[in-house]
Amino acid sequence: MTQLEQTREATVEVGSHHLEGILRIPENAIGLVIFAHGSGSSRLSPRNTHVAHQLNSRGLATLLFDLLTEHEAAYRANVFDIPLLGTRVAEAVRWARENAEAANLDIGLFGSSTGAAAALVAAAQAPDDVKAIVSRGGRPDLAGDYLPSVRAPTLLIVGGADYGVIELNEQALERLTCEKRLEIIPGATHLFEEPGALDQVVDLTGRWFEMHLGRSVQ
Repeated sequence: MTQLEQTREATVEVGSHHLEGILRIPENAIGLVIFAHGSGSSRLSPRNTHVAHQLNSRGLATLLFDLLTEHEAAYRANVFDIPLLGTRVAEAVRWARENAEAANLDIGLFGSSTGAAAALVAAAQAPDDVKAIVSRGGRPDLAGDYLPSVRAPTLLIVGGADYGVIELNEQALERLTCEKRLEIIPGATHLFEEPGALDQVVDLTGRWFEMHLGRSVQ
């Protein structure tokens, strides 16, 4: 039986706002990766779901959840309210710390688009709880003055054809004072839709989390 086949899946409500989420925990998980989706997306993002399943097969638990309630998401301004989204990711981190199945797992954050900024804000707010961060096609620059306060090792992944976003990631990288790396996938656009592009994202992401999560239980 494969690691993925041994993964338990549960529908959960995250935090005081009862945000809908999908928690998947493989047997002998080495860490938990909490996903922060981008604007206009949700816990059902097909790309994030693909990445999550691949991480499950590598022994990493995953939590995909909605950053906003259905009512909140109806107001477009909320979708780009980075401080609000950051508090929701931080709320998910606290929830995981109090969840019996996930409490002992090191936490990593995976953010896409605006979700990358939200993940970085949350990491700055909870430096003792977040052990690693990955940004996929993200806008880490939107984390602004929170960037120098991030302590968790941070990997920024950008498509080589995602013009404009590359430069914004380079600017954010300069402001980060933690362990950091920028990986550019040649020929990939913002959504990594090109053949093999998302697989490269998965491999880089998996390696980063395997490197930085699970140290406390080794």
